Amino acid sequence: MRAGKDADETLLRHILEGIERIQEYTAGDRETFMGSRLVQDAVIRNLQTLAESSQRLSEPIKASEPMIPWRDIAGFRNVLTHGYLGLDTEVVWSVIEQDIPGLQQAVERMLSRVNRP
Repeated sequence: MRAGKDADETLLRHILEGIERIQEYTAGDRETFMGSRLVQDAVIRNLQTLAESSQRLSEPIKASEPMIPWRDIAGFRNVLTHGYLGLDTEVVWSVIEQDIPGLQQAVERMLSRVNRP
């Protein structure tokens, strides 16, 4: 994918899609997430892909939301991808509950900036 405004827009939309899927799969309910390995696997996969997309965003667009811990998101992706046996579902749920809403708001703001003429 070529860098620039079009790539950022595509990546931001991809991140939002992952967030929406996570919200759909969990319905915001901890028991739904904790009670189903299928839901856990689906959520973890979407966290991996949205984190991967976040790494590919341009530096200028990431700089427009300095409160988002972009480096931590990349690190979390590595934990999700390589930490199968030691993955703590409580930590994953904490991310869903505490971090995803703020990320969603930031990505929506970023997308609106990218779409300005």
